[in-house]
Amino acid sequence: MFKDQEEEVVDDSTKHGGRVRNFPHVRGNWITYVYMPYEASEDFLELLELLISHARTYAVSLAAMEEFHISLSQNVVLRYHWITPFVQSLKEHLATAYRFFCTVDQVKVYTNQNKTRTFVGLEVSSGHPQLLELVSGVDRVMEEFDLPTFYKNPSFHISLAWCVGDLTDRLEGQCLQKLQEIVDGFEDSAFLLRIQWEQIRCKSGNKLFSFPLR
Repeated sequence: MFKDQEEEVVDDSTKHGGRVRNFPHVRGNWITYVYMPYEASEDFLELLELLISHARTYAVSLAAMEEFHISLSQNVVLRYHWITPFVQSLKEHLATAYRFFCTVDQVKVYTNQNKTRTFVGLEVSSGHPQLLELVSGVDRVMEEFDLPTFYKNPSFHISLAWCVGDLTDRLEGQCLQKLQEIVDGFEDSAFLLRIQWEQIRCKSGNKLFSFPLR
């Protein structure tokens, strides 16, 4: 009835746009991360399309992100039986956090740690102290479970679009300057890119947990 060994799972990058999995698939391991979700408006998506369209003139084909958020943790691995106590600890450490505004209006280029993907994002220019306070609470939970904490001196941002490989050289410089001009000149950009954050989420595998801010 039960197999002595778990079946091997082969990661086929062609099924997800050429992306390479950062963690090998192991049954019973749940990839987990903490973040603040952003529901994109039509105006935001219009701005995103302008940025993607301009990047094509520099021979960079970007794909829009399927969802938008600011990360408050790295991706970590939880065993199934850790999920409930992990989420409960998050709830306790974030219980006193309040809603706040931040502005995301600085175009920046990022790569993942192993340089297999490049991202264009909007970096936070105001609201940094509140984000650091949230990360401090999340980090304490990570330490309880002996998991990696967040990056030192993090660049908080919303990733907008991505491509396979390290195309930093093509995107930075003149291209990045033009992308910033598009953001700065977009109608009502100051209003559009000032965001009130109302909740924190934790995703673990296919399980989603929400923590409303006060």
